[in-house]
Amino acid sequence: MKLAVIGGGSTYTPELVAGLARERERLDLRELILHDIDPERREVVGGLAGRMLDAAGYDGGLSVTDDLDRALDGASFVLIQLRVGGQAARLTDETVPLACGCIGQETTGAGGLGKALRTVPVVLEIAERVRELAADDAWIVDFTNPVGIVMRSLLDAGHRAVGLCNVAIGTQRHVARMLDVEPERVLVDQVGLNHLTWVRAILVDGDDVLPDLLAERVDELAFDFPPSLLQRLGAIPSYYLRYFYLHDEILEKQQHEKPRATAVAEIEAELLELYRDPSLNTKPALLERRGGAYYSEAATQLVAALATGSGDVQVVDVRNGGTLAGLAADDAVEVPARIGPDGAVPLPQEPLAPELLGLVQHVAAYERLAAQAAVTGDRELVYKALLAHPLIGQVPQTEFLMDELLSAGAEHLPRFQSHEAVR
Repeated sequence: MKLAVIGGGSTYTPELVAGLARERERLDLRELILHDIDPERREVVGGLAGRMLDAAGYDGGLSVTDDLDRALDGASFVLIQLRVGGQAARLTDETVPLACGCIGQETTGAGGLGKALRTVPVVLEIAERVRELAADDAWIVDFTNPVGIVMRSLLDAGHRAVGLCNVAIGTQRHVARMLDVEPERVLVDQVGLNHLTWVRAILVDGDDVLPDLLAERVDELAFDFPPSLLQRLGAIPSYYLRYFYLHDEILEKQQHEKPRATAVAEIEAELLELYRDPSLNTKPALLERRGGAYYSEAATQLVAALATGSGDVQVVDVRNGGTLAGLAADDAVEVPARIGPDGAVPLPQEPLAPELLGLVQHVAAYERLAAQAAVTGDRELVYKALLAHPLIGQVPQTEFLMDELLSAGAEHLPRFQSHEAVR
């Protein structure tokens, strides 16, 4: 197998390399290529990756390159984990919305739209090269946020792709620790849209333990939410639902605290300095503060299941089809699916309760408009996407955010600068 990582200079990459090293025999990994356009990151991250693989006894090939075609040529798997505009663009996504009293977050709300507009065209260009150069049965595995909008765009363009987030595996590992069982015995039934999901069942050896956990140990599952919310919903909301359920509280914090983008940039600078140490051949503990817990496990599990046709059940981002009633067939949903060589087949799902479905439908409509705006460069679709989002939805904020996001991201938004943009 040849596996290419696009955005291989990410500080996340050592986490991924650690997982690939553990699973190299099951994956039959013979060639790993890290692609990145940043020369410093290529050198530093690629150097650590090489030392990690050597320490693990990997005897295959490792290449580090800025040549996209070389990276993709003959690849069986292409993992995309890029960030268009870097942390500077993320800072814009998180701070511009605050100026008009809206949540500032890089994947949710206005900030998520800003990121989608920059990211979708770049990912689609890469995917077209995958179609031309990679193996005929190659898979694109997308970690690039906002995963739901990126996946919708990839699938709309007919690409062979699966999206992945680490929220579900994080819940699985947390519950496994709570119950002192092996993670493999725990199946998390997480449903919704990417970064807008609820866990409606937790199966241990096939038995649903969620009702007992909500009755007896809800404090250990609630995190930022009032425990009573979980009990009333009969479900565990994802971390990202705090921007909806605790909107005013989170907005107040964001307006007075250091932006997450600034903190991440500082952590990344420290990590890159650590990665330069020629004696370092394992991922440093500081990487845990970067986020992305269990990223390597989720990635390698998905790649292994696609490669071997294992039939494992994993939570992934795929076309809805008829899985979640009340959503369109072409919506991109995040649900448990059985993974085989032909892709991910969603498991049947009971209809979402009204209090969940309404929000999902609202955000799905926004994601449809956002994906269309990113592809076409149509300012009117940007306006409609912002107006449709439940975290925005007011005319003054919509007009302000449309102008500010397009202005701040102009360097990375050529479609919106062109007179040929579709109207």
